[in-house]
Formats: sequence, C-alpha cells, structure tokens
Amino acid sequence: MFGVKKGSTPQNSIDSLIGAGTRIEGNMIFSGGLRIDGEVRGNIRSENGLEGTLVISEKASVEGEISVGHVLINGTVIGPVTAGESLELLPSARVTGDVEFHQIEMQQGAVIQGRLVHQISAKTIELKLASSN
Repeated sequence: MFGVKKGSTPQNSIDSLIGAGTRIEGNMIFSGGLRIDGEVRGNIRSENGLEGTLVISEKASVEGEISVGHVLINGTVIGPVTAGESLELLPSARVTGDVEFHQIEMQQGAVIQGRLVHQISAKTIELKLASSN
C-alpha cells in the first residue's frame, strides 16, 4: 500500500473497536488493528511501536499522544502523532500537534497545526575495515 517492506504492512483487519458514543479515559496499548469511532482521552500505543494499525474515523476524537506503526486519521487528534511506518490523513483529518512519520499520504482538506517531521529509517549498518593483508 505504501511501498513498505514485507512484514511491516498495515493490518488488514480490525481486532478492536471503540464504538460511536463510547468515551475512554486512560492510556491504551493494543496489538493488531484498532478502530476508534468514539472518544479517547489518553495516550494510544501499539504493543510493538512499528506494528499495529490505528484507524480514527471521521466522527472520532483523540486527545493524547499516539505512537503506532500505521496510522489512518479522518477525525480529530489533539496531541503529538508518531507513525513509525506510515501515516494517512483523509480529507476530514484535523491534527493539532507535531506529527512524525516515515511515509505520509495527505489528502486535500486535511489540516495539521504543528510540525511535520520525517523520520529516517533507524536501520543500523555495521562497517568493517578492510584487511590490510
């Protein structure tokens, strides 16, 4: 979908749902896919920072820090967003806070009030000196 490596693709299924009319207060840690149609007041993290998919629907709102591998926003977020792999902002997305991403797709109409920070891949490369023999 975003040209990322095999094994780091967005989750194709939603394992958990916070329905419309539901309000959660407190921090959340999840694995797999999470869709939010209601309200969350607290930080949201995936169990392993580069994995997991978070979908924030058009009517949803999140107030807190988000740190997930793949993030799709079409609602309102107040707080910093860190997408370890990919971030997709749909037309109704409203983000107030700094946004860090590796890959981004932003559709016309989406609004970010904050800094956009592109993350460089955190791959470690070991260099070895050539033998002098």
